[in-house]
Amino acid sequence: MHLNDSITWFDGRLFAPDSPSTGSHGPSIEDFRLSGVALLETTYQGVQAFQMTMPTEAIQDPQRETLTDRDFMAWLPVDFSDGVIDVEVASELVPNAPGYARGFIGLTFRINENGRFESIYLRPTNSTADDQVRRNHSIQYVAYPDYRFDRLRREEPEKYESYAELDLGRWIHMRIVVAGARAELYLDGKARPALIVNDLKFGVNQRGGVGVWLESGTIAYFRNLRISSAR
Repeated sequence: MHLNDSITWFDGRLFAPDSPSTGSHGPSIEDFRLSGVALLETTYQGVQAFQMTMPTEAIQDPQRETLTDRDFMAWLPVDFSDGVIDVEVASELVPNAPGYARGFIGLTFRINENGRFESIYLRPTNSTADDQVRRNHSIQYVAYPDYRFDRLRREEPEKYESYAELDLGRWIHMRIVVAGARAELYLDGKARPALIVNDLKFGVNQRGGVGVWLESGTIAYFRNLRISSAR
């Protein structure tokens, strides 16, 4: 795969290889489009990062609604189809987080003008649960809004989920390699993918933005977001 590095985000700063001055300015929150979230620049575990949260009133209540994947995210309006996305993410639970909270955090890609996107996300607390079924649900692929986790789990159980060694409160490196209808997730620099999706639900013609996503009960942090598009 040949990559065009003209779209690269590093520590929240935009770099263009042929324009060194582009990287001389700090990040701006306005570079991101926000879908239901608040985003701010902060320091987390001694390094510069973005912090992302959702309003308390947006946290799902299973007594009143069905728990489902939604579109809470901060995203960049790039034109991404195939290529590589790298990011470091960390998550914590909000105070008084609901019992179903998992530290949900992940990447969205090929976000189109209608708000449809592919996504791979993490459930860090599942990784350490004393329940093998929950452990097997540490990583999740979805395609919003048509193929959310409950539909995929019901129609093709185990195909779009996997176990990974994760934790709350630590930086986790995610790399997603996208080519056509296939996506591979690599974690923490490992040579073998933690999840392989061979049939991205929106197909090879889907393209658009790239973002960082969260769900109920999560305080999300991210840094070193890099996007390299295939030529």
